[in-house]
Amino acid sequence: MIYSRAAMGESPVPDGDLVCVEHYDGAPLSYVTVTSAQRLRDLTAAAVVVPTTTRTPEQFRRIDLPGAPWRYAIASNGGMILADGVPDAGWRRTVDTAVRTEGAGLDEVTAELRRRISDDWVHKFRVADELFCYLVIDVAAQPVGFLDEWDHWCRRRGWNASQQGRKLYTMPSAVCKSRAVAEVRRRLVDDGTLVPDAVVLAAGDGALDAEMLTAADAAIRPRHGELEALDWRHPTVAVTRQAGIRAGEEILAWFARSARIETTSYSGSDARPSPRQSFQ
Repeated sequence: MIYSRAAMGESPVPDGDLVCVEHYDGAPLSYVTVTSAQRLRDLTAAAVVVPTTTRTPEQFRRIDLPGAPWRYAIASNGGMILADGVPDAGWRRTVDTAVRTEGAGLDEVTAELRRRISDDWVHKFRVADELFCYLVIDVAAQPVGFLDEWDHWCRRRGWNASQQGRKLYTMPSAVCKSRAVAEVRRRLVDDGTLVPDAVVLAAGDGALDAEMLTAADAAIRPRHGELEALDWRHPTVAVTRQAGIRAGEEILAWFARSARIETTSYSGSDARPSPRQSFQ
């Protein structure tokens, strides 16, 4: 939903049509369009929106996303639930237990990964939130077949590997966004914020999003990113017409239309539901 300048796509976007939502080391890094910013504000005013990301809580807090503050957000690929911005220790204990019982430990996996890589094509090796790891790589120098071979090793041990551009993620299978989304939905139903039959709508562009997309009642992915490169399809997952930052506008219009929300910049329906009626 947010884009660096390099990821905005081929169509030029005037600076006056951009809103910077993230700075890093004092410099602007990520953007949405003015239209997307307004659509997101409209959406959060009418429905329950739960930002969900592979970023760690620290990385997520760098983002000044329109519509904040968030009652709930999901970080670390589902490994952390933030409740009013505060990490939920109980959920993290649940995740840590699942990781221990369902597969190999982080130390074993990172040791094997380090044995397989070299500085010839790996620029950075990062452990995120003491849950998973990722590499920042030179894609042109990446050994042919590395991802498939590494993913095969991981899956036999309860982990998986996927690649999003220059980042190659190694993730415990127990750490997934769909489990965290289901937990947040359960809490919101229990406290009366959502009705029991509230729908889940989702969007994402990477392999780490696929399980969340298929678990939702309906979902959408952009015409770019890892899932597009894989030509990944599912009967309940729509695909945008556009790629890059304009796909973000299209995704937010789809959310409004699917949830039957009337917004300032996009009118999907004359009906304006209570926030109890939909969940993103």
